[in-house]
Amino acid sequence: MRVDLTDQIALVTGAAHRVGKAIALELARQGVHILVHYGRSTEAAMDTAREIKSLGVNAYTVQADLSQPEGITTIFAALKEHFGKLHILVNSASNFQQRELLDVSYEDWQETLAINLTAPLLCTQAAAPLLNANDAGGAIVNILDVGAIRPWPKFAHHGVSKSGLWMLTQTSAASLGPKIRVNAVLPGPVMKSPYMSDEEWEKAGRKSPLQRVGSAEDVARAVAYLCMEDYLTGTCIHVNGGEHLWS
Repeated sequence: MRVDLTDQIALVTGAAHRVGKAIALELARQGVHILVHYGRSTEAAMDTAREIKSLGVNAYTVQADLSQPEGITTIFAALKEHFGKLHILVNSASNFQQRELLDVSYEDWQETLAINLTAPLLCTQAAAPLLNANDAGGAIVNILDVGAIRPWPKFAHHGVSKSGLWMLTQTSAASLGPKIRVNAVLPGPVMKSPYMSDEEWEKAGRKSPLQRVGSAEDVARAVAYLCMEDYLTGTCIHVNGGEHLWS
């Protein structure tokens, strides 16, 4: 059965810019009210909230450091203050450090796993009672990347964190049913990394059967689909033009 998202409440972490912003805006187009989490990008978060409100739904912002458990407490206190309930959690915020394995410091490791893996776990644990309180339950969507499914030597600890997030997705799906559905979206080349040149970006688009790059909006529509389809859990949608088939 297709879920009507009108007037549902979503928390989107890392929603100030890039893919997180696109997800928040797409959910808003479906009639969802949004809590926009951000880390340091205050102006961008305010702009995102204004864009969301222009679509006829409510939006509030909350600043929190996801590397600390207190940040999760802050987010859910704001959620309860502004909305009092939750239907959708999107764990989109991500740390993206370029390090080869032997260059990863203890601090790098701890920070990346805290943001990319521990924070989604803590958000899931905090969200579960709120999602279960709804008659129809709710949905959690985790945002992965290529590091979740194959080694990525230039981003060693980042890849490990995303691999863990994929396993957390599956474990959460197996643990939280029947009322809570947990899925993932794995984007390919949809937004150019700051580590990539224009030439590398064009080359990335040729590494798939569709021979082109995608967009953040492609990812956002996949997230909305997973929120609307109530017979999907523990699955991952690859939004990468089929890149995983050739890699």
